[in-house]
Formats: sequence, structure tokens, C-alpha cells
Amino acid sequence: MAHIDLGIDEKEFPGVTGPMRYRPETAKPLNELAEVLLRAPHTLPPGERELIAAYVSGRNECTFCCASHSAFAAAQLDEGMTLVDQVRADLDSAPISAKLRALLRIAGAVQISGRNVTTELVADARAEGATDLEIHDTVLIAAAFCMFNRYVDGLGTFAPEGQEAYAGMAHRIVDFGYGSEPRHRPSEHNHG
Repeated sequence: MAHIDLGIDEKEFPGVTGPMRYRPETAKPLNELAEVLLRAPHTLPPGERELIAAYVSGRNECTFCCASHSAFAAAQLDEGMTLVDQVRADLDSAPISAKLRALLRIAGAVQISGRNVTTELVADARAEGATDLEIHDTVLIAAAFCMFNRYVDGLGTFAPEGQEAYAGMAHRIVDFGYGSEPRHRPSEHNHG
């Protein structure tokens, strides 16, 4: 049970969805930020951006955000959850591009402290073909997910167990975006 009464059934609105329903005034800009960072065009593919969010959330040990964004990434990457698990388990040996690996190293540095992002990490990402926009967005995704992770965990929200609980959420986010309303309880979805 969350640290405060969110006025909702936490199993129906787990993780960040509960606090967002509790405080719609703050939910609106947070969802707009997530939509731009994770789905808008002109930067990395959405699956890779979701992978950055999952990676940072895993490093922050935020169960809900890691599981949900892992599912969102897997739904948009050809290699699915296998690749997400490989990246989270061992970034150095995961079968990803050198550019994405360099960007994930930047995200990992941000997760520790923004000051841990060095000119060498940025130069390495540029050497692998990362654009300034991709570096910018990686830093902002990592920083935003440190905030989202602390929001979810700071309020002690409920996180469902098992990947199947997140599959329905993944389909809704991929199809309709952030800020879309769930039609059913997340545990009732059984896609994939």
C-alpha cells in the first residue's frame, strides 16, 4: 500500500499511474515529457529510448519503472525482451550497436550523478555516430527517469510481479502513447 491514500485501487493503477490519477495537474506535464522523450520523432528509435529508461530504472532498483519500460522497449525492439535482459545484465557484452552502448554508458553516468558525465563519455558517443540531439535526449531521459523512479518509490506504490502484468500496458503505450487511459486492469491483459 502506498505511503499516502491515492484514492484508487493500486492493483488497477499500479506504479506511477496511481500518483498520476491522484494529482492530474502534475500528471499532465509528466506525461507530456515522457511522450516527447520516449516517442517523438527526430532522435533515437522509441525502442532504444525505452531501453535507456529501463536501464536507468534497473540501476535505480525501481521495480515498476524497470519492468514497465523493459516491456515497452521489448515491444518495440526486434529482439524483444531477450535483448532488454542482455543489456540490463551486461552492457559490455550485449549485442547492441557501439553507439547505443556509448549512450547507455552516458545514461549510467547520469544515474549516478550528472557530474559523472565526462567529456570522454560524450566524445566516445560522438565517435560512434551519436548526434548532439541523441546525447541530449539520453541525458534527459536518464535524468527524468531518476525523477520518475524516485516519485514511484518515494510514494511506495504497488508494482505487479511478473512480466505478463506489464504486457497490456506496453501495448497501450506503443499504440496510444503516454497519458492514454487504461481500458482494463493491467493484470487482465494477456498480450504476448
